[in-house]
This record gives sequence, C-alpha cells and structure tokens, in this order.
Amino acid sequence: MKKTKTYLPKVDQIQRKYYLVDASDKVLGRVATKVASILRGKTKRIFTPHLDTGDRVIIVNASKVKVTGTKAKSKIYQHYSGYPSGQKRLMFEELLKKAPTKVMRLAVDRMLPKGKLGNSLRSRLRVYAGDKHPHMSQQPVLLEV
Repeated sequence: MKKTKTYLPKVDQIQRKYYLVDASDKVLGRVATKVASILRGKTKRIFTPHLDTGDRVIIVNASKVKVTGTKAKSKIYQHYSGYPSGQKRLMFEELLKKAPTKVMRLAVDRMLPKGKLGNSLRSRLRVYAGDKHPHMSQQPVLLEV
C-alpha cells in the first residue's frame, strides 16, 4: 500500500509578489475578500493553512470605496476603551471621511485569522487613501477585482 505524502513548502521556496489593487468605485466587501485571499496565500498551489504563503498587497484609492444598499448610513463601527462611558460609535460615512484607510484595513483584518499568523499577514498589507504610493520599485502587478 503506497502512502501519499503531504507537501510542506520550505521558507526559502515561498516566492512573494506585490499586487496593486485600485479600490475606486469598487464594493468594500468584494475588494476585502479578494485581498484577504491573496494575503493568506489561497490563490497559490502551495497553500498550507498553518503557514504564511501569501503575497503582499497595496491598496490605493481607499477613500473612494463604495458599499451597497443603505450600509453607508446604517453600518456602525464601534469600539470600547474599557472605561465607563468609553464606547465610541462612528457611521461608515463618518469613518470614511475621518480615516479612509481604516475602513479598508478593518474589512480585511476581520477576514484574516487571529493570532501570530494573522499578525504576520496584516504586516504585508499597505493601504493608501489616494492614488500615490511609494512601492513602484517593487513592480507591483495590477489586480482587477
């Protein structure tokens, strides 16, 4: 009886590419799922759930992202400081004006695993509100969403 062996990629065998995503007039959730999949490495043949095999992603024009339906007025971002009366709430439109990169970062972060693996994946994501970014020397590949 022949046993099949599971292939585990070595650290030096993992090749990482840079991808550039233009989020202008795109739906927030669709961009976030595609980016999370690339960061995780699920688009590669060597994907292993417990290893970081993903690529690096640069998102530009995060301030021009859209949401469907009435989410622009009804979606609430909230956090709690730990103190009495420390709960803060912001609507989607308010947070998009105040910190446009945070909206995109939160959407992607919540789709990644928690813990050490997720922390290393989050460090490979760069989000910019405008269309300028300092990563042209890495020759990013344009990714359509």
